Amino acid sequence: MVIDDSQTIRRSAEIFLRQSGCEVFLAEDGFDALSKIATHLPDVIFVDIMMPRLDGYQTCSLIKRNARFKFIPVIMLSSKDGLFDRARGRMSGSDQYLTKPFTQNSLLDAVRQHTMHATDK
Repeated sequence: MVIDDSQTIRRSAEIFLRQSGCEVFLAEDGFDALSKIATHLPDVIFVDIMMPRLDGYQTCSLIKRNARFKFIPVIMLSSKDGLFDRARGRMSGSDQYLTKPFTQNSLLDAVRQHTMHATDK
């Protein structure tokens, strides 16, 4: 699942992931995402930090506090690459932090890394 308020970012991520055979669900913000997560139970969630209504930190915290979703890897997406931003992402429960602009390889590496760990459990 890709959660981002930018249609360009959502579309880019969708194209990169679909080209590699992934099924992709899209959401424009955290509120939109929460109902879709409940319906689709994605293997990995990419979430933008800067979004209206419910930002990425809040969205990640809500996902990780839910017993049904807390094992889904959440990867923060941000144009900010500061130590504070990364630490705040970790504090909200994120499993990884990718800086925008991301590449197809960085998205796919994150999916591989986190889905491999899921199969080990």
